[in-house]
Amino acid sequence: LGAKTSTILFQFLTESIILCVIGGAIGLLLGVSGAALVSSIMKIPLTVKASTVALAIGFSTLIGVVFGVYPARRAAKMPPIEALRRD
Repeated sequence: LGAKTSTILFQFLTESIILCVIGGAIGLLLGVSGAALVSSIMKIPLTVKASTVALAIGFSTLIGVVFGVYPARRAAKMPPIEALRRD
């Protein structure tokens, strides 16, 4: 009930970013696994560049920030009594 607006914003954005990074990592793992399976069946080499992995994780982080700002701001501006009613 006594949390600052900035603390609530930080908590919501952190949660959003963590969820997106975990989702991006799972998607990356599944994608690379699928590509490895296809490349082994077709007998072609698989190359996974570190820059591609970094781009994928960076993009998922960006998505977490962009789409986490609105709910974070809404939660930060919500009166405490309203938050208790909704929970």
